[in-house]
Amino acid sequence: MTTLDLLQLNKTMTVKSLSQNGVTSKLVDMGLYPGKLVEVVFKAPFGGPIAIDLDGYTLSLRKDEASLVEVE
Repeated sequence: MTTLDLLQLNKTMTVKSLSQNGVTSKLVDMGLYPGKLVEVVFKAPFGGPIAIDLDGYTLSLRKDEASLVEVE
């Protein structure tokens, strides 16, 4: 198991769990929850934002937000 921030570009995986903190509810509101299939479509260099494809739309996350999402 790994976290979303560590995935390679164009890699598709399933969300396993979300860390429990204040940001988690925001991620769930945006449609990111366990069982969802996500694909990394863009990674900015030097720890910048990560863009994922989620049900046909692109969601951009900060690296620290993406590190809260465990995928398998």
